[in-house]
Amino acid sequence: MVSQVSDDAAESFHPLRPKLMRVAYRMLGSVADAEDIVQEAFIRWMGADRGSVLEPEAFLRRTVTRLCLDQLKSARRQRETYVGPWLPEPVVEEEQEEDVTLPLMLALERLSPLERAAFLLHDVFGLGFEEIAATIQRDPAACRKLATRAREHVREARPRFQIESAQGLELAKAFFAASRSGDMKALGAMLAADVSVHADGGGKRSAAIEPIIGSSAVLRLHEHLAVLFRKNGSSLAHVGFVNGLPGFVTREADGELQTTALEIADGKIIAIYVVRNPDKLKHLH
Repeated sequence: MVSQVSDDAAESFHPLRPKLMRVAYRMLGSVADAEDIVQEAFIRWMGADRGSVLEPEAFLRRTVTRLCLDQLKSARRQRETYVGPWLPEPVVEEEQEEDVTLPLMLALERLSPLERAAFLLHDVFGLGFEEIAATIQRDPAACRKLATRAREHVREARPRFQIESAQGLELAKAFFAASRSGDMKALGAMLAADVSVHADGGGKRSAAIEPIIGSSAVLRLHEHLAVLFRKNGSSLAHVGFVNGLPGFVTREADGELQTTALEIADGKIIAIYVVRNPDKLKHLH
């Protein structure tokens, strides 16, 4: 009987898992934490009176969102003691995801948990404020204000210049080739004057603890790195989209993976996001 209940719960839950993962990951910026949240939602789904639930997807989305809100309270405290820049765990995909790119996810970090939930549920997942109100337990007018306030904060992080997917991937390949070979002339031609580098080592692997700003400083950094790449090796494992941005996965000299994502505007790279923290790369293995 217990097995039958579990099978019935899994059958109705499984098709919704990818959608629930999208909500949880965009709320938390962590693949591992999102998986834990979705698994907890499944456990609660098994124990729920499923026969009385008219819309399982809405019920489960509400459950996941509330669990994420609880998680965000402790996550904020952990971020305060994080070593160096914090970047979300990289999700690498073949197709370009344009709803929530890496810069937008970083902007979401500056919002309160409720603002983040209201913005994502309304602007990204297209829910009405009545349903959002039931989810975050605020009245619809308050949810509308939360979403509006959040929108004002993240407006600058929304993609302003769309780049063709193929063009973005070609630029990513060219960046990899130039940065590893030490061709600073080719690399310099790809960079915007105010380009920035954000590297997340989490205190586990070497990485700059402050962003590096400006093409001259970024070129000096890559001139130094190119010497290490030639000496120790850095092999290309995959070219694709990292959190919606053109980028690539490499295997570095220490045997660990690394992701690089490129934010591009007007054909130039305006920001480089590198994740080196091995804890954030486990799911890519």
